[in-house]
Amino acid sequence: MPLPVTPWYKQFWPWFLLGLLMLSIIVSSTFAYLAVKSADGMVQEDYYEHGRAINMVLAKQERAAELGIEASLRIDPLTSDVILDLEGGESFPEKLDFELIFPTQDDRDIELTLEHVRDGRYLGQAPDNLRYRWYLQLQPQGEEPEWRLVGEGRFPNEEAVRLTPGRAAPADDS
Repeated sequence: MPLPVTPWYKQFWPWFLLGLLMLSIIVSSTFAYLAVKSADGMVQEDYYEHGRAINMVLAKQERAAELGIEASLRIDPLTSDVILDLEGGESFPEKLDFELIFPTQDDRDIELTLEHVRDGRYLGQAPDNLRYRWYLQLQPQGEEPEWRLVGEGRFPNEEAVRLTPGRAAPADDS
């Protein structure tokens, strides 16, 4: 005697396969909705202005090269005193804006004001226990600084770091 055949809608496998199909439709629809409604954090709304700002920074560095401005920076590992010797240029500004930019976390960036003491020497105070690698930027204080120097340093460090209009270079203390 043959076994009775149950109708398809009472079987497990058709409902399992239909359930997988429905689940994939629901999940893909949810992701499509989120992709359309949420902002893409990697794309800047003001990319044109951002590009112009980069060109202005490059122009400031080119101006520093034209003026022949460079600097030698040392941060004392014990006292955290910032000692900067500015070379070149026609005159020395009274104050300089000095930024230590942490490569991966912008909340760790540090802004300092360096005071002119004599003959191109500037002094300031960095935070204690300055560690790791930092990008360095130096420019005269003011709304529209004329020039900018850049560099890269790893602290604590006994040696001086050279700030130039272009890439960082180690200072030679001969």
